Amino acid sequence: MLRKLWLTFAQAATICIAVLFVVSTLHPEWLARHASNTVSGAIAIDAEGPADSRVEERGHLFMPSYAEAARRAMPAVVNINTSKEITVRTPLGDDELLRRFFGDQGQAEHQQIASLGSGVIVSPKGYILTNNHVVESADDIEVALPDGRKASAKVIGADPETDLAVVQIEMSNLPTITFGESERAQVGDVVLAIGNPFAVGQTVTMGIVSALGRNHLGINTFENFIQTDAAINPGNSGGALVDASGRLIGINTAIYSNSHAGGSLGIGFAIPVSTAKQIMDSIIATGQVVRGYIGVEPQEITPEMVEALKLPRTHGALITGVIRNGPADQAGLKPGDILVGVDQTPIGDTTTMLNHIAQLKPGSTSKLSVVRGNQELALNVKIGRRPKKPPSADN
Repeated sequence: MLRKLWLTFAQAATICIAVLFVVSTLHPEWLARHASNTVSGAIAIDAEGPADSRVEERGHLFMPSYAEAARRAMPAVVNINTSKEITVRTPLGDDELLRRFFGDQGQAEHQQIASLGSGVIVSPKGYILTNNHVVESADDIEVALPDGRKASAKVIGADPETDLAVVQIEMSNLPTITFGESERAQVGDVVLAIGNPFAVGQTVTMGIVSALGRNHLGINTFENFIQTDAAINPGNSGGALVDASGRLIGINTAIYSNSHAGGSLGIGFAIPVSTAKQIMDSIIATGQVVRGYIGVEPQEITPEMVEALKLPRTHGALITGVIRNGPADQAGLKPGDILVGVDQTPIGDTTTMLNHIAQLKPGSTSKLSVVRGNQELALNVKIGRRPKKPPSADN
C-alpha cells in the first residue's frame, strides 16, 4: 500500500516539474507577472504608514504618500508680508558746506524695508500664530491666504522670550489647522514643514523628528525645541510643522546654517505646539504673557566649576546673583546656593529652572530645595511676576 502511494506521489511531482519547465521555456512572462504581484502585495502590507497616510500605486509597487496630511494643513498656512520704515544717513564726503548744514552724520533718508514670513491660522476668528521676529516693529502687515485672498493684520500681542506672536485678520470662512500633541512626538516620526521659503510660494518639505527638547542654543530665553531635518529656509519662519496626519505639532522658528543666505543644512528648530498654544491663549486673553519669577541669575554647573569651587553637587542651578528685595532675596536665597528642586520638581540645570518657575502663578508660594555648603535647606518663596526686562542681580 505504501509503495503504491509513493509511486503515485513521485509521478505527480514529475508531472508538475515537467509542466513548470514547459511554461518557463515557452511563456516565462507568466511566472514574472505572478512574482511581481506577490512582491507588490507584500510591499503594500509592509508599507502601511500612519492611519491618515494614503497608499498609491506606482507601477507594481505601493508607495506611502502624505498628500492627505498636506491637503489638510496647507489651507491654514499663510504668507505674511511686512514693511517698516527705517532712517538711513547719507554720507556727505568731504563737502565742508554740507557738513556745516547737516552735521557729521549726513542727511537722513527714509527707506521702506520689506520682509517675508509665514503663519498658521488657528481660529475662525482670524487669529494667526507666527514668530515674533516676523512681525516685530512692522508698520504694515499683510496676510496672503493660499486661496488668493489677502487682508491687513494687526498684532494682538507678542512674546520675544519665546519668539511667538499672535496677529489677527478680519475675514470670513477661514480655514483653521488642527492642533496635535507635541508631547507625544518621538524621534523618528515623519513630519512636514509648510511655509513660503525664499518667496517662491507655499512649499511642503518632509523629514523626521531628529531630536526633542533642544535647548542651550542661545536663540530664545525659554527653549524646548523640536529638531527636524525637514528643509526649513528663510520665509518658513512662523510656518507649520505638522505630523503625518496633518496636525500642528510645532511652529518653525530657526535653522542652523553656515551660509549668508541661510540655506537649510538639515537642522531646523520648531517651538512645540504645547508651548505655542499656552502663549497664544495668554496673549488672546490678556494681550501679554504672565510668567512666574523669583529674581535670581543662575549658571550651569560644569565639571570644571565643581572641581574649582569644591561644589557638593554636579547637577542643579548655581545661583550667582540674587535681585535685591526680590522674591528669592526675601526668601533667604544667597549667591553660591545650588537650587536642586522647586516644589516636587527636580532641577537639573538652568533651563529646567527657568521653564518651571515661568509656569508658576505669580502670588503663589513654592518651596525651594537648596544646597548650601553641606546643608540642604527648604525655603518658601512667594512667586513674583516676571518683568519684561529683568534687572541685574547682586552678586
